[in-house]
Amino acid sequence: MNKKEQLKQLEEKMRGDAALPLPTNLVFGEGNINCEVMFIGEAPGEQEDIQKRPFVGRGGQLLNKMIEAIGWKREDVYITNIVKRRPPNNRDPLPEEIEVYKPYLTKQIEIINPKIIATLGRFSMNYFNPNLKISRDHGKVFRMNGRLLVPMYHPAAILRNMGLIGEYEKEFKKFPKILEKFDELLK
Repeated sequence: MNKKEQLKQLEEKMRGDAALPLPTNLVFGEGNINCEVMFIGEAPGEQEDIQKRPFVGRGGQLLNKMIEAIGWKREDVYITNIVKRRPPNNRDPLPEEIEVYKPYLTKQIEIINPKIIATLGRFSMNYFNPNLKISRDHGKVFRMNGRLLVPMYHPAAILRNMGLIGEYEKEFKKFPKILEKFDELLK
């Protein structure tokens, strides 16, 4: 079974899983299933729930702009969230919600098999490494199970504090270099 079929099967399994919390639309993920970089946020927001696509609201527009600024297209990467349905009132996902979605994200990553996982925000960063702090570790590169982990601020956090935009742009500009030196950085 190829990657596309495996992801479709995983998405269908999620749709049929009555144990998954949150009664909103499933926002599975989208992008290049053969990507080298996978962006993972925390949970869909209002626009994402409506359009059933990840990162399509204001934060998604900023993410697109950052991706394009390094000469890539949104279609070059894969974008998803830990929790695949919108929490009420756009609240943070609860630990038990993250836990229930965990096996699905693990399988999604296994199928896509990116070289780099770029986490967007502290929830997705702490999903992979609970010892990291977003204010201290954003933009740094960490080794993780044969991949590289790059914690990034969530685009919504940048929109709330535009004083960080210059630093955010610099961190995105590191991605091509990180890919170039992937093997060396993984040692």
